[in-house]
Amino acid sequence: MGDQGDWTRRKVLDPVMLKLAKANGGHFIDIGCGEGRFVRMLGDIGMAGIGIDPTEALIAHARECDPNGNYNIGDGEKLDFDDAQFDLSISYLALIDIPDFRAAIAEMVRVTKPGGQLLIANLTSFFTAGRWRKTLSGQGKDFPIDHYSEERSTREQWQGIDIINHHRPLSAYMQCFLSHGLVLEYFDEPVPEHDGSVKSDRYTRVPGFTVMQWRKPV
Repeated sequence: MGDQGDWTRRKVLDPVMLKLAKANGGHFIDIGCGEGRFVRMLGDIGMAGIGIDPTEALIAHARECDPNGNYNIGDGEKLDFDDAQFDLSISYLALIDIPDFRAAIAEMVRVTKPGGQLLIANLTSFFTAGRWRKTLSGQGKDFPIDHYSEERSTREQWQGIDIINHHRPLSAYMQCFLSHGLVLEYFDEPVPEHDGSVKSDRYTRVPGFTVMQWRKPV
């Protein structure tokens, strides 16, 4: 992916995620940071923090790109940090990859200071419950959704990488955040500007992402 990021990050998620992170400020942790791209983007606007990811190769790449950065191998379901250590905890398209997302959310809450924020970007549950059907010319025909309320895992191929994606209904995520007494301060399903391209058509006709900001009460 590199520092440029894929199309959806550049056109859909980066603008809102950067704006919200900058408004919060403070010391942050990026859980599931991958190759460290968003950590470096936050560093470029003067923020300091830590990136963690369970994949050694991605952390090694992050350290190569940013030798002065703070990148560690770590599991989102069991963070090796003290309670109330960060002003801002970030999950940028990581919850969908975590098998026990409830444990990961609990850990995000634990390491966030009272009054601090949890900033989440995730695939929408509509998107993970469905799949595009295409016309003979390759254009999107429709997007049927099935088994929406069933939590399940599927193995997918993405850019030649074999990955497991986890589908959960939106209510599962919302109920988990609410169970920790968090206060929802921002919610959106951002879409790109429709420019007539296949990608913009895909993400304007069907919402692809949710962005949420939750505050941990004092």
